[in-house]
Amino acid sequence: MKHIHDVAARLGLTPEDIIPFGHHKAKVPLSVMDKPNDSAPAKLILVSALTPTSAGEGKTTTSIGLGQALTAAGEKVCLALREPSLGPCFGVKGGGTGGGASKLEPSTDINLHFNGDFHAITSAHNLLSSVIDNHLHFSSDVKIDPRRVVWPRVIDLNDRSLRSAMIGLGGPKQGQPRQESFDITAASEVMAILCLANDLDDLRRRIDNILVGFRPGIGPVYARDLKVTGAMMALLKDAIVPNLVQSTEGTPALVHGGPFANIAHGCNSVIATRMAMHLADWVVTEAGFGMDLGGEKFLDIKCPSGGFNPNLVVLVATVRALKLHGGVKMKDLATPDVDAVKRGLPNVIRHIESVQAYGKPVVVAMNRFHQDTPEEIEAVVTALREHGVTVAESEHFMKGGEGAAALARAVIENTPDEPGPLTRSYDWSDSLPDKLNGIARRAYGARQVVLTADAKQDLRRIRALGHEGLPVCVAKTQYSLSDDPKKLGRPEDFDITVRSLKINSGAGFIVAITGDILRMPGLPKRASAENVDLVDGEIVGVG
Repeated sequence: MKHIHDVAARLGLTPEDIIPFGHHKAKVPLSVMDKPNDSAPAKLILVSALTPTSAGEGKTTTSIGLGQALTAAGEKVCLALREPSLGPCFGVKGGGTGGGASKLEPSTDINLHFNGDFHAITSAHNLLSSVIDNHLHFSSDVKIDPRRVVWPRVIDLNDRSLRSAMIGLGGPKQGQPRQESFDITAASEVMAILCLANDLDDLRRRIDNILVGFRPGIGPVYARDLKVTGAMMALLKDAIVPNLVQSTEGTPALVHGGPFANIAHGCNSVIATRMAMHLADWVVTEAGFGMDLGGEKFLDIKCPSGGFNPNLVVLVATVRALKLHGGVKMKDLATPDVDAVKRGLPNVIRHIESVQAYGKPVVVAMNRFHQDTPEEIEAVVTALREHGVTVAESEHFMKGGEGAAALARAVIENTPDEPGPLTRSYDWSDSLPDKLNGIARRAYGARQVVLTADAKQDLRRIRALGHEGLPVCVAKTQYSLSDDPKKLGRPEDFDITVRSLKINSGAGFIVAITGDILRMPGLPKRASAENVDLVDGEIVGVG
């Protein structure tokens, strides 16, 4: 690894511009945005994907490989990526820093604790929870109804036992007994607030606006009513500052924030993306899971919130995911099957159509795995080129930037100097049902959205509180374009059922919860935590 001062120098930053955390990590103060920048506006590349398998299709690895290839081509590049959560690290997927020759370093440090951002977010969130329960215990003047608290607690681990719990048991001195729930920190509204805030003043405004519950009757209670915003700001003072690290080949990366895309908005922070665009000529960022989840939320929530407009979208596809959508079981994905690949192609074509509906040019990156056969790759390339889509094979996992050279050329050749107009799925002024239908039809290919009785009641509350003008963040399975994870490929003639609507007035969006999606994952039967150890003072088995 290069010294962090050398990595910073690639972005025109001096040692005085950064706050080192050892030799290979640093925080980059928001004041660097005041440094003059005479270059042309940076080109922003969004990396998304088709509907993935449970192992993921390598968006982060592809983003890093592409960044390294653009750097090797002589471009000034900065990656803008999310921080990993401990939940997946110790769960199914393992670490979230890429892999092989296209990885963020120091990988283990980034996967575990990093520079303390997730801990600060968890602490700020749970401070608000403890203050709520303190008001209940002392029956304060705020008069929160204990049956109508809507603010959960969070922890940055997968723990199904905490999805629903009873707290305050043990007698009058132990607090007010009530039912409680835990979300994973990546789904915390504080995480979303930090990632969407434009600056410290905006962070404070958003925290003030967090809806925590209701008084007897319908009167809302916001965080500002509990006089806790200042303490939460103090805990987030350093967490709002982006983190600088490097790729395997020394390409600078701003890694900041980590909301999941199936249960949150799935994008790194507005501040880090804006900082990367201020410091580099090319910025490569990714949004979680498929184009229907992180990609949609990037374009419909983050872009209008932060004033972004990507020049181009890279859509990651893999042979194994196409075979899964073509009817092959997970255990058989390594077996060559050209016909299954062809049957799975409608899924990636659905996502391509979605990108094009937003008015963005698209390049498909075929992320190659060692078991992929030439015949399977050729079937994909031929079919997509017949649809007029640029396809580039990429072997960045094995070969780093060199393996992504063809992808980098395709990106350079297809990226316009000025981004075209972004055609969003809906206007924020639309009614909430119209917004949901706009997302469902464009991003999923659904007929319509159906609200349950509970969701209709939530809608009435949203309208009564004046929050219908907020955008929508849909919580939906990542394994299907529909809300049913078993419907693979390109489902047709289906509806999306919204079972509840949650007000995230601090983050500035409404969360629509669909299907059986959960905001607190559980560990698998055999968790990745079993592979992690400390050997001779070194952590092994992460990622």
